[in-house]
Amino acid sequence: MLAFCYHSRAMSQILVRDLSEETVDRLKQRARKNRRSLQQEARLILEQAAESARRQESLDEFIKLADRVAAESGPQTSDSTDLIREDRNR
Repeated sequence: MLAFCYHSRAMSQILVRDLSEETVDRLKQRARKNRRSLQQEARLILEQAAESARRQESLDEFIKLADRVAAESGPQTSDSTDLIREDRNR
């Protein structure tokens, strides 16, 4: 028998081996508390971790870009005291 699944987007699967009983029990408790299956809870945890990593990468890229722009634009005067003194001395 052949079975075909027609999905617009294929879903991936992973198998995690050698988890301690304590870890599995904690995951089961968390799933029960959140009224989810163990699989749903594990999926949510993995999705959140992946999204957090993606956001951190985006933030790191933004900080690098901001540093580069600041370096290329030269020193910025944040204190207006020097400008006011210069204007008064004219």
